Amino acid sequence: MTDRWVIHLPITAPDLHRARIFARTAARVLARLSARVEPGGVTVSAEDQQNVRHWVFCDRLLPGGSRCALPVDHTSPCSRCAPWLNRR
Repeated sequence: MTDRWVIHLPITAPDLHRARIFARTAARVLARLSARVEPGGVTVSAEDQQNVRHWVFCDRLLPGGSRCALPVDHTSPCSRCAPWLNRR
């Protein structure tokens, strides 16, 4: 038996764009609550095609071993942290 469990939380959205926005938001909020959240592994799928998954985060490997935290379709250079999260 494993010591790790994966939570599958079906949440619906009206389209792929809004599903990705919601998934990014949920992953970032949950990551602040627990170090066990892996945002790079977040995907979304159509309800009737759950085997066809769409990535939410870029997750490219960056120098130094960290991962890109920007949305999968970003046009700016990859970054370890989303710029809008650094605003205070």
